Amino acid sequence: MRQWPEFIRWNEPRGEEFAQAVRGLSQRLVALDNEPGGPPAADAAVRAFTAVRRLLRERGPERPYERDVLAAAAELAEVAGWALFDAERPGEAAGFNRTALRLARRSGDRATELLTLQNMALASGWSGRPRGELAVARQVLDRGRLSPRVEAVFRVREARGLAGTGRAAEAARSFARARSLLAEGERDGDPFWAWWMTADEVDGHQGFVLQEAGEPRAAVPHLRRAALQEAGAGAGYRHIFAARLLDCLLGLHAWREAEEVAEGLVPVAAAGIASARTRGLLDGLTRRGRGLPSSAPAGLREVLEHLGAPAGQPV
Repeated sequence: MRQWPEFIRWNEPRGEEFAQAVRGLSQRLVALDNEPGGPPAADAAVRAFTAVRRLLRERGPERPYERDVLAAAAELAEVAGWALFDAERPGEAAGFNRTALRLARRSGDRATELLTLQNMALASGWSGRPRGELAVARQVLDRGRLSPRVEAVFRVREARGLAGTGRAAEAARSFARARSLLAEGERDGDPFWAWWMTADEVDGHQGFVLQEAGEPRAAVPHLRRAALQEAGAGAGYRHIFAARLLDCLLGLHAWREAEEVAEGLVPVAAAGIASARTRGLLDGLTRRGRGLPSSAPAGLREVLEHLGAPAGQPV
């Protein structure tokens, strides 16, 4: 696996130059996090933010650029929080999310505040706390003043929270609302981070909800569309959609399509996966393959075996 470059190499820039250096660092971390087969971002992001925070404490307020510097630090803390969440390190992720939220509010950076709140809602739902996910989503939606694309983000979080609390019909309406909002197109006021909210994302989450509700047949069309990524966003965690699709297909004994999906995931698994969430799903599929019924083709069993973590890769 490639090693992370040493990022903290600024020659003591100050003020606006320092803020731009921190933002550039966040952008590089995000790009590498979304690169297929890229290395894990969590530890590098933590080191980067720790270095930035130390410089901020040593220097004190950098007037008249203090708000800009704090906003850049908030963005970097958010990146670290996301990377830690995707690395299945929820306690550390929660701490960085709180830091990002505090810095974003101090600096008046509404875009990073909203992204951090979406991450916090996502983390609640992923860890089995749908009421927390719903509460954060409703808090943001009730405040209003959101562009259609950003409102769609929180409608998806609302839908996940509703589904997790047994309100399936309301969840379906929230998913439908998210789709209609996306149909309104992009706006000049959309935040920098909203690029990944597409119809694929909505389908992926609706597929998750249906799968978790024990409706794999209904989940398959949504997950199939999400796995294709035809909207072109290409987020680094996109293979989660294909892994979920494969799990549904195995449950339905749809062997031929399951084998096709599994074959598409083999190169991904072989290249190494930075996302611990995705790695966990693929390892689970390998274990499931070992217990398939006798009607499953031998070729499918063999392909599923290749989805497990390669030798030497952390699991």
